[in-house]
Amino acid sequence: MDRRVTKILESRPTLEGAGVRLKRAFGHPEVPQLDPFLLLDDFRSNNPRDYLAGFPWHPHRGIETVTYIIEGVVEHGDSMGNTGKIHSGDVQWMTAGSGIIHQEMPKRIDGMMQGFQLWVNLPSAKKMIEPRYRDVTERMIPEVQVSKGVRVKVIAGTLNGLEGPTKDLIVDTEYLDVKMDPREEFIHSTKKGYKVFAYIFEGKGFFIPGKETGVQNVILFEDGEKVKIRSGEDGMRFLLISGKPIGEPVSWHGPIVMNRHSELMQAYQEMEDGTFLRARKNLEEE
Repeated sequence: MDRRVTKILESRPTLEGAGVRLKRAFGHPEVPQLDPFLLLDDFRSNNPRDYLAGFPWHPHRGIETVTYIIEGVVEHGDSMGNTGKIHSGDVQWMTAGSGIIHQEMPKRIDGMMQGFQLWVNLPSAKKMIEPRYRDVTERMIPEVQVSKGVRVKVIAGTLNGLEGPTKDLIVDTEYLDVKMDPREEFIHSTKKGYKVFAYIFEGKGFFIPGKETGVQNVILFEDGEKVKIRSGEDGMRFLLISGKPIGEPVSWHGPIVMNRHSELMQAYQEMEDGTFLRARKNLEEE
């Protein structure tokens, strides 16, 4: 059965970090419509003043953050000692777990800086696991030629027998970057019961027969076995993301996402007390 479109969400201008201008595709107001996903930000600009302030040191707990750079360079560092740069085509998949402090600082480039950050929720049993960090370079990401006019980068999941480099995920997630030439069709099988959405970042296409949808829109699908998508006259590029819903309560404030308000308050108290990064160690000693 084809998945029909249940809703189209328009991204909204947002100021984030130390003053980065971006578009929020979905976030807190949309919980739990996209469970297990919490947030998707689209940052793109050819004006360095829109992004150079970056995302200075800040904490996370209870989630995974997935940063995918389309064009540009982002310098990062974290409390585990990881440092480096994410370049065009690279992905950073970070599991905050019990707690991490990190920074992401875009560097000045000539032309368009563009990328995405997705937040994936963690189930209660895994919210306090050991943090981990994974760098996925562009050369590690397989590209599948689905048809003459459709190419797909597989960041997570499997397509036509090719598996993406991001494996052993806590929440079963598929993350595809789909590029379609003009007037092409893409049919893709999906797991029943999983949440599936698309986010257009180039061109236009038809997710609903006879109705064309353009850039910076989220297309949310109902349950089913496959999606059927057609590109418009200028072609289209979009993210196609799916995941297994968690189905648990969400208590979320700022960069911390837990299940109960008391857990949220505890995280902020630990930040005040200076015990936030030691919380996992304390838990293991109990």
